[in-house]
Amino acid sequence: MKFVLIDKIVEIQPGCSLTAIKSVSLAEEYLADHFPIFPVLPGVLLLEGLIESASWLVRQHNNFTQSMVLLENARNVRYKSFAAPGMQIRYTVTAKTIEENTSSFSGVGICGEDEIVSAQFTLRHFNLAEENPKMAHADGQIIEALKKRWALLRPEENN
Repeated sequence: MKFVLIDKIVEIQPGCSLTAIKSVSLAEEYLADHFPIFPVLPGVLLLEGLIESASWLVRQHNNFTQSMVLLENARNVRYKSFAAPGMQIRYTVTAKTIEENTSSFSGVGICGEDEIVSAQFTLRHFNLAEENPKMAHADGQIIEALKKRWALLRPEENN
């Protein structure tokens, strides 16, 4: 199962920072198990929201040239509160560096006025064809799908 953990990109300073919104809904499948009588967004998915936000900043900065943007490491991850259905999380990520194959970020997730997650993390980015040239077609398909999702997350750039 693939989770999409941001609903909209509300602000971007290319190569510097990105702010995205996630509205937590009771309809999200994983909330049925986490936890049935006290549903909250799992902490690892709060962190993934930061990673997903930073991934979009990398893709936009690198002009969607790489199909894969993955977490390499996370440090100083702090969970301070919960995100329950009906709450909205505002993720803000700030790039420390965005290089050809790696990037590093600091990020914070806020509900209302309360910080609920923060982290420092590094992403690595690459194309599948770098390891196996036969995967070049798959890279192209993935990149096209990501461009379509970008258009949904950032529709004002398409007008």
